[in-house]
Amino acid sequence: MRTQVQNPPTFAWPRHSTNPASYVLEIRSGTTVVKTFTAFRNWYLPALALQNGTYTWRVRPSTLTDWSSDRTFVIGTESLKFEVPEDDVLVQRIQARARPRGLQAGLPLYKDWPAEMRAERGTYMTRMINGTLNAVTTLADVSDAQWPLVTGKLQTAENAAQNASIRNAISAITRQMEQAGLLYRLTGETRYLTEAIRRGDNLASLSPTGPTSYENQDQATRAISLSLMKTVDMLAGALDSTRRARWVENVRVRGNAIYGALALSKGDMDQYPLDSHSGTNIGFLALTATLAIGEFAEAKTWFNFSYRAYVSSLSPWSGPEGGFANGTAYGEYTIDLSLVIWQPLAQATGVNLLDKPWTKGFLNFFMQMMPPGSKNHLFGDAHETAPDMRYMKALALRFKTPEAAWYARNLPGIEDPLSYLQGPYPMPANTVATPTPPANAVLFPSIGWAAFHSNMADANRTSVYFKSSPYGSFNHSHGDQNSFVLKKGGIPLITESGYYDWYDSPNWNNWYRQTKAHNAVTYDGGIGQYITGWREPRKYNGSITSYGDYGNTYFVAGNAAPAFGGALTQNTRRVWYMRNTDTVVVHDTLAANVPRTYEWNFHTLAPIVANTNGTTQVTYQGKTVCLRSLTSGTRFEKRSGGLVKAGTMEEHGTYVRTTAATKAEFVVLLDVGCKNTPYSITETASGRTLTVGRDVLALPR
Repeated sequence: MRTQVQNPPTFAWPRHSTNPASYVLEIRSGTTVVKTFTAFRNWYLPALALQNGTYTWRVRPSTLTDWSSDRTFVIGTESLKFEVPEDDVLVQRIQARARPRGLQAGLPLYKDWPAEMRAERGTYMTRMINGTLNAVTTLADVSDAQWPLVTGKLQTAENAAQNASIRNAISAITRQMEQAGLLYRLTGETRYLTEAIRRGDNLASLSPTGPTSYENQDQATRAISLSLMKTVDMLAGALDSTRRARWVENVRVRGNAIYGALALSKGDMDQYPLDSHSGTNIGFLALTATLAIGEFAEAKTWFNFSYRAYVSSLSPWSGPEGGFANGTAYGEYTIDLSLVIWQPLAQATGVNLLDKPWTKGFLNFFMQMMPPGSKNHLFGDAHETAPDMRYMKALALRFKTPEAAWYARNLPGIEDPLSYLQGPYPMPANTVATPTPPANAVLFPSIGWAAFHSNMADANRTSVYFKSSPYGSFNHSHGDQNSFVLKKGGIPLITESGYYDWYDSPNWNNWYRQTKAHNAVTYDGGIGQYITGWREPRKYNGSITSYGDYGNTYFVAGNAAPAFGGALTQNTRRVWYMRNTDTVVVHDTLAANVPRTYEWNFHTLAPIVANTNGTTQVTYQGKTVCLRSLTSGTRFEKRSGGLVKAGTMEEHGTYVRTTAATKAEFVVLLDVGCKNTPYSITETASGRTLTVGRDVLALPR
């Protein structure tokens, strides 16, 4: 029985083998049927909130009489109301709104901005004006002839390079067009109208079946179709009818390609939602449809297919409490793409996705996993890259909470002007009088991530991150269940290794995603977890089994045995962080049906030095940590690694069990700052106790 974060929740179930035309969903309170709905896909989002209480729900194909088993849920005072009207109500609301539908109504022209408005956003306006005018002469037009390869879905280095070239070029052109369109709307100056038209004509000249087609580069087609429609919306009556018709037709053709792919087989995404591109594309289609309703008949079809599906589950990469299982780098990219969609969608529909409980949790995820000062990302593809905190700042600015205000004010730089100037006025976080840092520890149970901090308010904080995820190594995730990362002041001391050259490259498959490239246990010379890449990852995964916040001591435990595909029968990791002594203890218990030689791997961006006192020391950018194996029968070794990006150094260490066995354990003490913190292990009747400074930990056998 679980209290729902959102009221009403989205109900979802596996597609029935008969693939029926519709389902019957029944919600009961006790024996009383409260609601009955007809669902045409294998999920349903009611339009109205439920009263507080305990409910059961069940579902069946409309063609059968056999129900699923009952499932229980709770709506309580902590369940946040988030209501989405029915589609026909939304369509009427959208059509009744004058263009530009996607912009906040009632804002004055730039020349008439009052002093307080200029104080908040005048800098953004100046930057956007300067950037747009500069690009008029420096940003070249594009043509299909620039990209000769027919890439399709084939992954090679050459195709990856062309796809990146297309993505970057189209992103620059669409951005320039939207900036010019917005500046025309904010100033009324014809030079911006002229520039928006030039860029729109360039994009409309690209073949929808050429290198920027959905089949060849889906990111390009979604960007072109949405940006053309956004600019049509922003320019409103300023476009001549012939040009407008040509642009809108391009939107229609490209949008049909997106819709056709997403709607295939009644929407394969309903059954297999963990598709990172399609999950974003459905949001692009929802906004394109919203802005295009009334322009052509297909727009309403797209809207009915995509809008509710998108808002009911903004991301399949976590449960309703927020988070992003595919890693913080791809979460950062998701912020950028989401604000492109969420802000105009809120203006056009009246439904603000920033009010959705998941979005609030998404911000909390970044506050905890990417606190101010973070030098690199966490877990998954692009973990080695430096975060662009402008995107986290942008998300935080749109929440009126003390924690969001603290986060936004402690992040460097300013947000992208194009995003900011389409945001609400005044910006919500700017209205908070007293910022407050978030909690020092958090668990995101649905993605299997935890974070511990010595003091979130301290820029020199120690941070410990742990992952044991039910999402496994799917898509942009890695075989890193039961792994951890240690940072000091945002600087990575014990970190993940390798670099992301391109998706599905030999380096990506053979080192970067492998368990041996992470701070986790392997066996018999680096054999790690099974790596999956397509469809559902539920077989080779991890899970959080315990979590505790005890004030000055934080604890998390994970089980990664399923990730090894039967090679290990036990892989339990327990991690304690003690704030009193600024130390970490990692305890692994391992078992297999045949003798194995186990390795406790860790990776650094600086030399690993073996000290005479038995510790291994890492010093990087003025921060240090000393590691000590507290288990007999282990030896320290340095290992070779994978490809390293130019200009970067890595070292790879491991504590190795000296003999093969069916059972083994590791106990490793990490002393941040190399303070030589005293420790002792005592045998007890029920097990052992490990004393570190004044903290006493129970070590199970």
